[in-house]
Amino acid sequence: MVPYPDRKLKIFSGRSNLPLAKAIVEHMGISLGDMNVSRFSNGEIRVDINESVRGADCYVLQSGVDPVNENLMELLIIGDALRRASARRITAVVPHYMYARQDRKSRGREPITAKLVANLITTAGFRRLLTIDLHAAQIQGFFDTPVDHLNAGPILAEYFKKKDLSNAVVVSPDSGGVPRARDLAERLGVGLAIIDKRRPEPNAVEVMNIIGHVQGKQAIMIDDLIDTAGTIVQGANALLKFGATEVYAACTHPVFSGAAYERLAESPFKEIVVTDTIPVKKELLGDRLKVVSVASVMAKAMIRIHEDLSVSKIFDEDTKLPSED
Repeated sequence: MVPYPDRKLKIFSGRSNLPLAKAIVEHMGISLGDMNVSRFSNGEIRVDINESVRGADCYVLQSGVDPVNENLMELLIIGDALRRASARRITAVVPHYMYARQDRKSRGREPITAKLVANLITTAGFRRLLTIDLHAAQIQGFFDTPVDHLNAGPILAEYFKKKDLSNAVVVSPDSGGVPRARDLAERLGVGLAIIDKRRPEPNAVEVMNIIGHVQGKQAIMIDDLIDTAGTIVQGANALLKFGATEVYAACTHPVFSGAAYERLAESPFKEIVVTDTIPVKKELLGDRLKVVSVASVMAKAMIRIHEDLSVSKIFDEDTKLPSED
């Protein structure tokens, strides 16, 4: 592997997703920036940057992983440390953007925490955000600095193409996820179905109907994230009831909180396909849990940002990392 030649490109990582950070720098052929993250005796986070970053283009990877508040604060402190160390530009690399689900006021006296987090990231000294599959695309507008919003659809599509499913249909678990499901369906060249559901009360979902043809088909349910897994498991049961032969789950962000692992373990899914934006406990779901990596895509994006090139071109066949030449 040929190391990326520009020493002014530096990658640092918080503690939320070190495996992904290490995979990214491995694709680049470089090492993670030298930094210590520790705590004072009262629990406050302490950050020490152990190398010069003066004039450097720095990238800080930190994902919205439990404990979310701790990891958000860690990201902000690292950004402040790099800014005060005279880094030329600091980019927040947040594969799973925290607090993204509170992106608007649906009723009175609610916060818009997705905007609050955007303000905090900017105030800490970050001048750019690199993320993948935001819960709502409108969050890009919460930043007054550039946002590079990647799409995991091509990565998930490539996985299912290799499965060579002969009679598949892509299913959106709700109306809001239709654009994402349509994109995957077009990439796979298959049909689209939508689960029509309503919530009779908070945290309760009632499946009403399936819009589209699923009888006799292999159904792929796609969403941006799986949190407690209640909705997607109920959707899988409904698809089988309506005649699907087997059901796959796919998502970008495996949040897997609460009873998610237990629900997925007892679910009828043939496979649960996720990316590594959030670390998962593979041993709890066995061989049914498949993890595809976004490391190569994010590494390409960082290099293209550093070189002032178009990030939208990273999925072109001729776009390679220097180490792949």
